[in-house]
Amino acid sequence: MKTSILAIRDILLTKQVRTFSARDLGSLLGLSKRMALYYLEKGIKEGLFSQVKRGCYFLKTNPPSEPEIANQLYRPSYVSFEYALAYYNILPEMVYTITSATTKPTREFSVNKKNYRYTTIKPSAYTGYEMKVIEERRFLIAEPEKALADYLYTVSLGRRALSERLELSSLSINKIKIYTALFASKSLETLVIKLLDK
Repeated sequence: MKTSILAIRDILLTKQVRTFSARDLGSLLGLSKRMALYYLEKGIKEGLFSQVKRGCYFLKTNPPSEPEIANQLYRPSYVSFEYALAYYNILPEMVYTITSATTKPTREFSVNKKNYRYTTIKPSAYTGYEMKVIEERRFLIAEPEKALADYLYTVSLGRRALSERLELSSLSINKIKIYTALFASKSLETLVIKLLDK
């Protein structure tokens, strides 16, 4: 059974599907893989769909947010480091790169003129994130204390410079210490003690 591209758009909007694959579209509409690919190609030609990356699509009229794109672009990952710290007003600076933690190799991508950077952390430290839902937008982001621990870990390795403008007053010192311990790094523990003693 054939359906129109506009009808597919309405279904995606109603179901609040922000990003989707051919398989997702097939499951949603009860289509074979061949028919799902047909509709995806048709949607791209007609200017209705665009791609985050190969195999990952979105509606041009309802594009995903930067954190949603970050989650989809490279998996597993969650938003962390500078972007998350700025999101929570811990880092009072404009951040132009969407930064995420992953257990996969460190990578960088560019989508719609935005940079997405993924930094490897130890599997044992891949925790401390949550699903945020803001105006029907869903994305995984580190808790404030975990975003700080991730950031300071890379600082302790010499991969990032330490900002002098971190605002830590709203954070739980106990949580910072718990998340820091996950990295089992003496240099990180030393850096955190110095920072918290200021």
